[in-house]
Amino acid sequence: MAVAVEKKPRKLRILVAKVGLDGHDRGAKVVARGLADAGYEVIYSGLHQTPEMVAAAAAQESVDAVGLSIMSGAHMTHFPAVLAALAARGAGDVVLFGGGIVPDEDAAALKAMGVAAIFTPGTPTQAIVEWIERELRPRVEGAAA
Repeated sequence: MAVAVEKKPRKLRILVAKVGLDGHDRGAKVVARGLADAGYEVIYSGLHQTPEMVAAAAAQESVDAVGLSIMSGAHMTHFPAVLAALAARGAGDVVLFGGGIVPDEDAAALKAMGVAAIFTPGTPTQAIVEWIERELRPRVEGAAA
């Protein structure tokens, strides 16, 4: 008689990044810690990264997703630049999501460009974890199959 072994889901790798001159990193650190506490492997980029630096780190660390934090208002510049840098590195399959001060109409435009999700200030970390399990994990595990 065979014993069923429950397969544990693999640990997703997520890069939390800050791009540009935006020095407001408290939210990024809170999210990074919350995601690590939820069982994900989290890499935090630190401040003042360029889109190319984020893409290089994403490729080097073989991450499943990049969570971009932007509080400076430059989201319509930085998100597309990170998407382009990921594609240029051959990491276009890395899921890009983010958070920060992003008006609803800009969030819709970013999603149309390929940003998977936008979380605004005050979003509970648990809501981000639920999104990861509902949306990100199936994308990543489906791509690996």
